[in-house]
Amino acid sequence: MNIRSFLKTGHTPTLLCAFLYFDMSFMVWVLMGALANSIVPDLQLTEAQRGLMVATPLLGGAVLRLLLGLLSDRIGSRKTAMLGMLLTVVPLLMGWLWADSYEKVLVVGLLLGVAGASFAVALPLASRWYPPKYQGLAMGIAGAGNSGTAIATFFAPRLAELTGSWHAVLALAIIPMMATLTIFLVFAKESPTQPAPKPLRDYVSILGHKDTWWFCLFYSVTFGGFVGLASFLNSYFKIQYELEPAMAGTIATFCVISGSFLRPIGGYLADRFGGIRMLILLFLALAVLMLAQAFSPPLAIGGIVLVLAMGVLGMGNGSVFQLVPQRFPKEIGVVTGVVGAAGGLGGFFLPTLLGVLKQWTGSFAGGFALFAMTGLLAAFVLTVVSRSWEGTFVTAEGKAAA
Repeated sequence: MNIRSFLKTGHTPTLLCAFLYFDMSFMVWVLMGALANSIVPDLQLTEAQRGLMVATPLLGGAVLRLLLGLLSDRIGSRKTAMLGMLLTVVPLLMGWLWADSYEKVLVVGLLLGVAGASFAVALPLASRWYPPKYQGLAMGIAGAGNSGTAIATFFAPRLAELTGSWHAVLALAIIPMMATLTIFLVFAKESPTQPAPKPLRDYVSILGHKDTWWFCLFYSVTFGGFVGLASFLNSYFKIQYELEPAMAGTIATFCVISGSFLRPIGGYLADRFGGIRMLILLFLALAVLMLAQAFSPPLAIGGIVLVLAMGVLGMGNGSVFQLVPQRFPKEIGVVTGVVGAAGGLGGFFLPTLLGVLKQWTGSFAGGFALFAMTGLLAAFVLTVVSRSWEGTFVTAEGKAAA
């Protein structure tokens, strides 16, 4: 790939703004998970309550991605992004000044979903500047904003310990969010290929395409797995290996960094070798790694397994969104919202499942084993359904069709 040609083709400041918006929003989105080891003893929560608390922002993000994806297509991604950043400040203020019970924390978590909905805005903003042959790399760079989860997992536990209050961490998060809004206002530009708004019936018709639902399934595994684990790993390392919150956050951060920064690599490899081939391979690798983790290995091995698993999930995210713009080039905003919502739902179920099974069985093994089976099933389904894609929007080799 010619990087010089890539830089000349699109609009680099907008691409970087999309990354930054995505990055800071994801940092905020997973704060409940990053702060769980402080919130749980403060509010005296059970393991099942911990799982639901961690998962609730992911559910909020799943629902709001549909709305922001629709809004992005109608008023433009730039305006929608700025609105999203302003709205994100509201639950941060509520978490700082108001949330003093489990029920209130769930409300704050649900509203933090507006930060997770940034996915449906940042990716179309970047995608519309680039031609099909660069979609994997462009979407991968913008999507590497998943790295915001690493910022949360590393700094949030330490700031909570330093300030003596998890509420204060939510207040501090307002500062980088407002700084990002300022940068976005100055440098981000709307693509000249922004499509004209379509009637609502056209958006509903997207749901009539079976390929939409297949992409939803695949992304619920890759992105759902990534963000679900990213939200829960702080808790997992503390509970499973009896680590201090700061050390649990440090190891979780290494896992999240692997998934975040390998996402562009996944997009690049999908451009080069074909998104279908990449996804099948990655789903099979995920099944093997999650099965290994189900045996509850010692920390040294388990840490490596989870770093590799998060890397696989990150590359899977990039591979899925190498394919989506090829299949739906004119409806990328709303399709991104729908598929992203499915990813958020996948993320909601994973920590909820891990928390509930831990409380019921006393072990996380069942949750990891079920996730391994899901990866194996996804590989099989993709192998079957992709046969109808060849010769249409992808070549027989699985690469983007001209």
